[in-house]
Amino acid sequence: MLEFPGSRLSLPAPSRRRVLSTLAAAGLAAPVLAACSAPSSPGSGSPSAAPASLATAPAKPVTLNVLDVAGNLALTKPMIEAFTAAHPEIVSRVTYSTGTAPQLAAKVQAQQQAGNVQIHLVLTGTDGLAAGIQKGLWYGLKPYHDTFFPGLMANYQPAAAAMTSLAEDQGIELVWYPSGPLLEYDPAKVPAPPATADALLDWAKANPGKFQYARPANSGPGRTFLMGLPYLLGDSDPTDPTNGWAKTWAYLTELNKYVDSYPAGTTATMKNLAAGTVHMVATTTGWYVNPRALGTVPAGMKVAKFSSFTWVSDAQFGVIPKGVDADVLTAVLRLLAWMLTPEQQAFAYDDGYFYPGPAVKDVPLSKAPAASQKVVEKFGEPEFDAWIKQYPIKNSLPATTQVTAFDLWDRRIGSTK
Repeated sequence: MLEFPGSRLSLPAPSRRRVLSTLAAAGLAAPVLAACSAPSSPGSGSPSAAPASLATAPAKPVTLNVLDVAGNLALTKPMIEAFTAAHPEIVSRVTYSTGTAPQLAAKVQAQQQAGNVQIHLVLTGTDGLAAGIQKGLWYGLKPYHDTFFPGLMANYQPAAAAMTSLAEDQGIELVWYPSGPLLEYDPAKVPAPPATADALLDWAKANPGKFQYARPANSGPGRTFLMGLPYLLGDSDPTDPTNGWAKTWAYLTELNKYVDSYPAGTTATMKNLAAGTVHMVATTTGWYVNPRALGTVPAGMKVAKFSSFTWVSDAQFGVIPKGVDADVLTAVLRLLAWMLTPEQQAFAYDDGYFYPGPAVKDVPLSKAPAASQKVVEKFGEPEFDAWIKQYPIKNSLPATTQVTAFDLWDRRIGSTK
């Protein structure tokens, strides 16, 4: 979903925590099931179906290759490193690489067509998730829920549980946040931020080139702004960008007249805000906290909500490309179960990147590392928690519909710049 809002690719090594929760332990206790079907052979051109059943541990430790197209490692790398330290009998080594959501599907598909899948776990937002579902790239994981993820849905927070539907059982939700749409602004240039969509349009007309949001297909704030507008504007069907967004497309077309460019990612909008090139940008809870904590954006920037709005929540997922062998699939499932334990979910507070972050229940900020608590205290918005409780929360669009919305935006709005 999101790219790193600053230099987040190098993270300190986490402490070697060895806490096993019921989710991870259940994988240990479960019996070995029937023999696995064979993975696709090299050069076969298309991967086989997922193994019908799996052992609860690989025959020998495996190397896992993790691709992050969502900035998710900022939240989950400590969880992964803790698992590797605690379970050398399952994972011997982890390699990490990063990419962008729009490039993901083609990269995975090329490996699958060559019969040589080297990406074992993809950490993705709803954008990459949706593209892969549309092309049939991910293993269906429902058959493995009872063995590796007992009580999965009951373990999630209610709003996070609702977001699992977007994965269509082809991924495991790892982190969640209410997202936005919110506005971040320079109070020296915007003394009274717009409180309605119409007021934002009026402000943009009066200040051409000073409002900005990034391309929705590769930006959490951009995507949330796009999907939040139908609720703000009272469109006929906020879940149908083709037939139900007449007001939204008209609004974006008019707003487009006063927007100079749409950066490829959110980081560029934040840097432009910091440089004074623009005075206001679309943001989310996490994108307000984290860039200011990193120093990418001055701490004095402010955040505003619309006077009456609906949160469009966001989540990030772990998905497994079709074609990985049974041992690797087992190891990844064990890792994903570990990442959903409350002890590991506490790392998701990070430096506020996906605030709050944890997808599961009973993980308050007080359980987060001390450094995370200090960041939220210093750079967070005290009213965020109250806003989350006050306003309704809706899911992001489903996978196929989200791809449609991105394509419509690219053709109607983005292509004009």
